[in-house]
Amino acid sequence: MRVYVIRHGESETNLANRWTGWLDVHLTEKGEKDAMRAGEIIRGVKFDRIFSSDLIRAQETAKGAIPGCEPELSPLLREVNVGNIAGEPIDVITPEEREACRKYGYTKYGGEAKEEFLGRINEFKARLEALDCENVAVFSHAGWLRAMLDTVVGITLPRNGILCKNGTVGIFEYSNGAWRLQSWINPT
Repeated sequence: MRVYVIRHGESETNLANRWTGWLDVHLTEKGEKDAMRAGEIIRGVKFDRIFSSDLIRAQETAKGAIPGCEPELSPLLREVNVGNIAGEPIDVITPEEREACRKYGYTKYGGEAKEEFLGRINEFKARLEALDCENVAVFSHAGWLRAMLDTVVGITLPRNGILCKNGTVGIFEYSNGAWRLQSWINPT
């Protein structure tokens, strides 16, 4: 099975350089174009199932990338919960605090621990493993896509070494009980 994990297009909070987490914000005009570019990357793939985070920016991306689709919604696909810094400027916390959040989670701010976040990802992966599908589309968020990559390769990769633009498509394969990264495509 191939699983295409697509990061949502630019959101209102991305544009404003603010933390988003579980805030439910819409795509910008550029975000709608990001969704269409992601659609160009996956054009021609016949999807057996299409899933989306239940947050509106991911749903709007799914519908922009695959016009007419009605994705199955799942809160397991939500971005990491950043707690009470959601909506705040990115620089509300120091780079050191940000790195600590990447390692341990956002419990200091009333959000998710890293183990909770990874638990959601692993639960969704287990659900995928039970499917009898050839191709699956998953519309989610940057943190979710990057954490999926980490779980597949078995290590936490440095964030500054992996470009994950709005509309990035990570293609993963699941076969013979193992996950593999097949491709990582950033839109141009």
